[in-house]
Amino acid sequence: MNLNVIHLVGRAGVDPEVKYFESGTVLCKFPIAVDRRSKRDDKPDWFELEMWGRTAEVASEYVRKGKQVGIQGKLKIETWQDQNGNNRSRPVVRVDRLDLLGSKGDQGGSGLNYTPDEF
Repeated sequence: MNLNVIHLVGRAGVDPEVKYFESGTVLCKFPIAVDRRSKRDDKPDWFELEMWGRTAEVASEYVRKGKQVGIQGKLKIETWQDQNGNNRSRPVVRVDRLDLLGSKGDQGGSGLNYTPDEF
């Protein structure tokens, strides 16, 4: 059995970057900061998110820097060569489900959940 599922709750580090392709496909990317459970380590972990299609459109419309989101997705590794010919890689989360949880300072959240199959 193979399993590649990741669940995260964090805050958007920047406003989403949105790219529209001639084919009509939409791509949205932004990083989220996820606090660690330990109070001894106050630095968050950062994860780069990537979403496509309707999920990307929803994120581009509702997510802003500081907005809390929950995601479910798959971890993938992007690889490339830098200007010096060195092989580089980084993990990216391909988002399948996006939950809009609230803005910084909100007591609750909007409660808006989005899964592509729902629309």
